[in-house]
Amino acid sequence: MLDDLDRPLGQDREPPPEKGGGKVWLGLLAVALIAAGAGAALFVGKSRAPGGEPEAVAPIQPAPPAPPVPPPAPSAPPPEARNDGVTTAQQVEIESGVKIFRGNSGAPGSLIIQVPDVAGSSPLPPAPDRRLVEKSRFGLLPRRGKDGATPAQVYARPLSLQPPIKQGAPRVAILVGGMGLNAPATDEAIGRLPPGVSLAFAPYGDQLERQTAAARDAGHEILLQTPMEPFDAADSPGPHVLPANDGVRALDDLRWQMGRFVGYIGLVNFLGGKFTADRAATQLLMRELADRGLDFVDDGSSPQSIAGEVAGANGVGFAKADLRIDASKNPEAIDAALFRLESLARQQGVAIGFAAGLPEANERIARFASDLARRGVALVPVSAVLGADATARAEKR
Repeated sequence: MLDDLDRPLGQDREPPPEKGGGKVWLGLLAVALIAAGAGAALFVGKSRAPGGEPEAVAPIQPAPPAPPVPPPAPSAPPPEARNDGVTTAQQVEIESGVKIFRGNSGAPGSLIIQVPDVAGSSPLPPAPDRRLVEKSRFGLLPRRGKDGATPAQVYARPLSLQPPIKQGAPRVAILVGGMGLNAPATDEAIGRLPPGVSLAFAPYGDQLERQTAAARDAGHEILLQTPMEPFDAADSPGPHVLPANDGVRALDDLRWQMGRFVGYIGLVNFLGGKFTADRAATQLLMRELADRGLDFVDDGSSPQSIAGEVAGANGVGFAKADLRIDASKNPEAIDAALFRLESLARQQGVAIGFAAGLPEANERIARFASDLARRGVALVPVSAVLGADATARAEKR
């Protein structure tokens, strides 16, 4: 019996009785459905749906299980929490001195790694050390630190930056002056001369701050080359020359010179035959150096100089050059002077050479110094030979 939902709306009449042809129609319909569903797992039969329509049932395979999700990798700790001693590439560069230059292409491996020459051109710490300066109307002046540190100690080139020195090996120290007077020549000297060569800057240059910083960055320790009164007034090099007979003016001019740049270990005379022969003038100079923790080098140009005697009496580190390397501009004469310096080092244990900074001499000095180690001679900064105990003090740094 038909359900009310199967009966057309508004028609209550009973359907006419089926005739024999109905069975045939149902049979043909079943055959058609079976043929259409061949190969598919379909079941066709009398529908359980209210409309009497056929229903197909297909098996559904369950989806394969998803692979297990791996546990998340632990996140990298922040730089301050790492304990492997390395935080960032920048820190590695700062702590080790290794410079890493990254290419612009972004290609893997496009790096240039520059490793510093520890025994060669390692830069000296930037100057000034704030413990060791005081403000004045002339600029920053050197002074002793409250902790006892002195510019002579802190700004010196440590022997640990030199190639290993064998016990008892002869030592050569070379001091080249005249720096700052000619900017291009000074820049060339800073780059050409080995870092073990000490450089002295006159106070008259117009690029002193830049060039003294560049010299220390190249590994050179530096000194102030102090103009002093010569015997012949016609030889006076310029303004603010230290006079021999006027202590007030001499002290004022000295402090003007000292304020021109920072980072020097001490002073070396520029001329000054008359000044360094005068006891009162030299005494005033050495007391000022002792108070400020500075050393003094005599370039050996004046046989009347009493600087060594007065420096020792005031506790100032002192050294005197044994010979002038470039007294002659002749290349053969310069080479002869350098090998004389080496001979003196073998005889005395230590020898100090002074040069005026002539470009032709700098080239010969660089060539000579590059071969010293092979001949068993050590090139040391002048700070390592200042005073009787200077070498022992420097080796402990």
